[in-house]
Amino acid sequence: MVKRVSLAAFGGAMLAGVAAAAWAEEQVGTGSDVDVNVTIEDIDPGVLAMSVAGTTTTLSENGSTETVRQFTGELPTVTVTDTRTADEIPDGAFWWVEGTASSFTGDAGQEPIGSENLGWSPSLVDDGSGVVAVGPDVAPALDADEAPNNVGLQGRELLAMALTSEEAIGSWEANATLTLQVPADVEPGTYTSNITLSLFE
Repeated sequence: MVKRVSLAAFGGAMLAGVAAAAWAEEQVGTGSDVDVNVTIEDIDPGVLAMSVAGTTTTLSENGSTETVRQFTGELPTVTVTDTRTADEIPDGAFWWVEGTASSFTGDAGQEPIGSENLGWSPSLVDDGSGVVAVGPDVAPALDADEAPNNVGLQGRELLAMALTSEEAIGSWEANATLTLQVPADVEPGTYTSNITLSLFE
């Protein structure tokens, strides 16, 4: 008697066998590990550098009155890092960070808002050593109660400084609360200013 075998059934049996073999897969031989090594040399010579945690910030209306509209926000954190050794720092050296703002220009041709209307209140981030100090508060021009410190950021204003660079080796962070004050009849729209931050020694 001739036995007939269905090709479909045969193919199904083959697939079932392959599937079973796949599920029964076992590791052959021992595994191999790869070590990843890196050598990070000391920075020689060290450097004094500044970085800013962001390139933009937005002010929101807060504390307005019937005659003065007020907008506040936060300056992105400014970090000063000094990797120099004491021997690499000149005698008597100290560093400081200062900022100055441009006028606010409108997106629809509005009259610009002068930078004297933007003030700040600097602060240090988690530092109580006394080695680094912040600059004084600078109020907007419309804040007459703060005269004579109501000149805004139209000039070069101090954000933070090291009293002596030799004692300020390491990393230091500072930021500031920003305050913009404008007359109540200011033209509506979106305005943009630029704060230039600079590190000096």
